[in-house]
Amino acid sequence: MALRDIDLKQEYRSDQDDLISEFFAPCLSNCIQFDRSVEFVTAKSVTALLGGFRNIANTGARLRIITGHRFAAEDLHLLTKILGDIKKNKQTFNNDFPNHEVYDVLKKIIQNKKLEIKIAIPRLNNAGGFFVENIGIFRDVEGDAVVFRGTSSQTFSRSGNFESIDVFTSWNEKSRVERKILNFEDLWNNRTRNVEVYDFSDAERNRLLRYDFQGLLDKAF
Repeated sequence: MALRDIDLKQEYRSDQDDLISEFFAPCLSNCIQFDRSVEFVTAKSVTALLGGFRNIANTGARLRIITGHRFAAEDLHLLTKILGDIKKNKQTFNNDFPNHEVYDVLKKIIQNKKLEIKIAIPRLNNAGGFFVENIGIFRDVEGDAVVFRGTSSQTFSRSGNFESIDVFTSWNEKSRVERKILNFEDLWNNRTRNVEVYDFSDAERNRLLRYDFQGLLDKAF
């Protein structure tokens, strides 16, 4: 099935719709690429997302994420551990890492270039700014695309948040979708004004990544 064969609405809202079963799952199941810009990324949300991305096993399918530079401690530890093990051609075993199943899934798709993560940091970060853009783009084998705006990084793990999204398709709003795609590509290739974009490994090596202290405080109380 192509994306344009899905019965899509222009808006989905938590009080009326099931965002996962009615929108995200059908789009993920029928796309070959998913591009996402979002403020926060967690290992839980990424692995939940991959559960609906059936085409991730195919050679051409991939997931690209651009996110801010703040992470929960366990997620930052997991991602840096995976990248370090890939670089050293090392395998972590159960007694080395507590969440071995998530480690295995993420390591495999990162190693096979099916998942790429980049870090976006506003150049005016000394003024306290953060990357908070929230856009998603599904693309299929027919060259069509579906763009959505809104929702959080936790949606795929059924966070219980009240959310809504606006949806645009290439067959109904071609110029708008093309503009969103161009904006994402410019961001991915570090061509966006006032934002510096790094490969995750470069950001980690240059000590640009930060712990999300508010998240740590929330868990402490």
